[in-house]
Formats: sequence, structure tokens, C-alpha cells
Amino acid sequence: MDITDVRVRIIPKGEKKLKAVVSVIIDDEFAVHDIKVIEGAEGHFIVMPSRKTPEGNFRDIAHPIRTEVRDRLSETVLNAYYKALAEYRG
Repeated sequence: MDITDVRVRIIPKGEKKLKAVVSVIIDDEFAVHDIKVIEGAEGHFIVMPSRKTPEGNFRDIAHPIRTEVRDRLSETVLNAYYKALAEYRG
């Protein structure tokens, strides 16, 4: 799996934990939108797109199955976020 494009939308400083919303393109063929960059107590992490269930829980719509793929996706998204943040003029 190659992540062939990453697009980052920085969220203005008014939000407390949500820092960016990201879209990725995989193998120039598959898009995943609404990956969120969240600031937590131990640093930034990503949250995959999810939907609220009738019971009030959230369930991922799309997500990596293998840990190494999730780690690579997370590293790629966070690196793109840090780069976009450095260039952000908001």
C-alpha cells in the first residue's frame, strides 16, 4: 500500500482538541476522507472516519487492519499535518 497523496485542512485555533481534517489517496485509486488529527494528553494522534451508532457509540467506517499499516498511515498523516502547520498562515 502506497499513500500517494495527503491533503490537510488545518482547523482554526478556536477548536480545543481537533487540529486538522485530512484526506489520503491510496495507490492513486482509493480515497479516505475525514481522518482527524487530535491533540491528546500525550501528543497528536489520528482518528479514522466514523459514524455514531444508534446506541451512541462511534464505529470506524474505514480503518487499517494491520498494526504496521496503521502506524505507517499515522506517521504519514502526522508528518503532513506538521508540514502544513508550519506553512499555515491563519
